[in-house]
Amino acid sequence: MENKKHVAIQNDYADDYAWCYGCGRLNESGLHFKTLWQDEQTVTYYEPRAEHTAIPGFVYGGLLASLIDCHGTGSASLALHRKNGHEPGDGIEPPRFVTASLHVDFLRPTPLNTTLKAVGTLEEVHPKRWRVHIEVFAEDIQCAKGVVEAVVMPDNFKA
Repeated sequence: MENKKHVAIQNDYADDYAWCYGCGRLNESGLHFKTLWQDEQTVTYYEPRAEHTAIPGFVYGGLLASLIDCHGTGSASLALHRKNGHEPGDGIEPPRFVTASLHVDFLRPTPLNTTLKAVGTLEEVHPKRWRVHIEVFAEDIQCAKGVVEAVVMPDNFKA
């Protein structure tokens, strides 16, 4: 049995909502970001591929923005799911969030051949709105930071 402490929230998204280019497990062409708890913060690890090149040796900024975006919505989903008394892998479908606002600061060039680590710190703004402060590291060097305002997915998004 998989250790629930190491289950990504995206694994539990309903199939109808698992198609996001950044974090959708069902999108064959997607990036497949996975967001987990790490103590009271959240974490996503990602290994950029050659096609994520901006200039030789460095990551395209759009990938970093996508990482921050999806890490933010995944983090909000983790937080509300936990607030509701659940954890990933417990068989209960988590709430799905969408991005209301995304702010990204690029702090330094991000090397291509290293694993990226996004760390999220959560702040509840409203029961259906969370603010996630995110730092992105390449090894121990912070390369980017951002803030995502995530809101519970509106009913009219449902097919």
